[in-house]
Amino acid sequence: MTAATAQPRACSVARTLDIVGEKWALLAVREVFLGNRRFDEMVRRTGAPRDTLAARLRTLVGAGILERRQYSEHPARYEYRLTDAGRDLYPVITTLMRWGDRYLAGDDGPPMVLRHHCGHPVVATVICEACGEPLEARDTTPVTADGGQAPRPAMAARAAGPAAATRASA
Repeated sequence: MTAATAQPRACSVARTLDIVGEKWALLAVREVFLGNRRFDEMVRRTGAPRDTLAARLRTLVGAGILERRQYSEHPARYEYRLTDAGRDLYPVITTLMRWGDRYLAGDDGPPMVLRHHCGHPVVATVICEACGEPLEARDTTPVTADGGQAPRPAMAARAAGPAAATRASA
């Protein structure tokens, strides 16, 4: 028996998680979206250890997600602002919030809701930009950068039908 060689999939999700995949990083981004741009406010609102939050903020600034701006000279104090790349994370934050509200809120309901300027609660939904339909995993096909179809063994067996799925598991 030979050991399988690990060949991690080249993936934008993995690259993104290298930057924002740690709890304190996403919570720092959340706080900036909510208007808490200063370090002490972020520490208070997230509960993050100061040194950990400082490291995550450095990573977010280095990745171009946040911009550090001085707001006081004596003593030198800074706040954090979202860049275009940071603002593009808003759907990620709202989708995570929706998932947490649905599966983790408990009997008291969500701890906070977002209200759109039209007056209605925000319900994050991912749609196909071309046709407007809600995005479902079963309706998508992974395509590699060279135009080929990425392997998805479970999906291929399902698409081929129950007999093929049984043969594949035998």
